[in-house]
Amino acid sequence: MKILVIADLIGKPGRWAISQALPDLKKEKQIDFVVANVENAAGGFGLTKEIASKVYSYGVNVLTSGNHIWDRKDIYEYLNKNENLLRPANYPPQNPGKGSVIYQLKDGTKIGVLNIQGRVFIKEIDCPFRVADQEIEKLNQETNIIIVDLHAEATSEKIALGWYLDGRVSAVIGTHTHVQTVDETILPGGTAYITDTGMTGAHNSVIGIKKEDAITRFLTQIPKRFRIAKEDIKFCGVLIDIDPETGKATNIERIRIDLPPQKDELEGD
Repeated sequence: MKILVIADLIGKPGRWAISQALPDLKKEKQIDFVVANVENAAGGFGLTKEIASKVYSYGVNVLTSGNHIWDRKDIYEYLNKNENLLRPANYPPQNPGKGSVIYQLKDGTKIGVLNIQGRVFIKEIDCPFRVADQEIEKLNQETNIIIVDLHAEATSEKIALGWYLDGRVSAVIGTHTHVQTVDETILPGGTAYITDTGMTGAHNSVIGIKKEDAITRFLTQIPKRFRIAKEDIKFCGVLIDIDPETGKATNIERIRIDLPPQKDELEGD
């Protein structure tokens, strides 16, 4: 079984990149299941119902997120209605949405997806280690194929959680920093791991934002509206091979596809 996890989508360039790259990639690699992190899909901050529907239409099965899922309040109701859109499981339980889902493929195979958020250098919420324990126990009642989107800032926390979950899940895939790391590996217990899968969007930028906006913010230390960059678009992610009988990963491959500039198609955010 082949599962693709697409790196954080940044605004319209990220959505355009998926629309261009994903259909052919699914055919070429014979991909069975696709997860994408969409917390920055709407203008670089948050998500809307309309954009979520558009991303699904490109061939994505489950949408994960992170701390920016709360940026647009109109998504709150949709989080409660759409079972395949996740927010981190370790936010307080009274918040909209949920942090895990079981997705059933046409052949009956069930795949669990867990969205969890770190708490080092980011908003402190419930312990990701203990909440992951609880969620994995529930998912294991139906499947041994479990993909974890670990949305976190600190590499140490991500690596620690990867080792902590080794042998209990199929993959622990890091998101949030928008910089693809080169440490993809299969841990001894059969869990695929990478610290960060990167960013799907414009790479002539500062993690998806126009360079001049980010530099001005650093120089002045005062608020400035960030604009989405639109040059050097790349589609990033990881492709994981999983044994459907055992739920163990057998291979993990970084994906990084350069896409030609299409400025006329990238108007708006």
